Amino acid sequence: MDRKCIRSVQSLILPAVALGIIRAAVIARLSRSALLEVLHHDYIRTARSKGLVEHVILYKHALRNALIPIITIIGMQFAALLAGTIIIENVFYLPGLGRLAFQAISQRDFPVVQDIVLLIAVMVVGMNLLVDLTYMFLDPRIRLE
Repeated sequence: MDRKCIRSVQSLILPAVALGIIRAAVIARLSRSALLEVLHHDYIRTARSKGLVEHVILYKHALRNALIPIITIIGMQFAALLAGTIIIENVFYLPGLGRLAFQAISQRDFPVVQDIVLLIAVMVVGMNLLVDLTYMFLDPRIRLE
């Protein structure tokens, strides 16, 4: 890798940390509480009484059932992440859609603002669709009708 590429990656570390640290903390906290709640169910006790290894119980039984609220929060965090990029791109003076949105608002360029809002709305709806489709794979009892 050349120096320019390394410097480009290094300049993205701080904005990525600023965007991701709060969301990662929320997801970690929710993951912990969801797993603790699932570990008290009867089917986990039954799996332990069958003599299954603890990591099989955690990954195959508990985590699969605890992923539903975690996936929901990840989908909701996606909208907050898109909104946060507008601020982060302006603070760190990065080129991107957020910076373009801010410049279009300040210059009263309404067609560009409308396009950016429409694009972000489509991305959020697409993420919600992806979350709903993920539910089907995690829990076979959930079916689209």
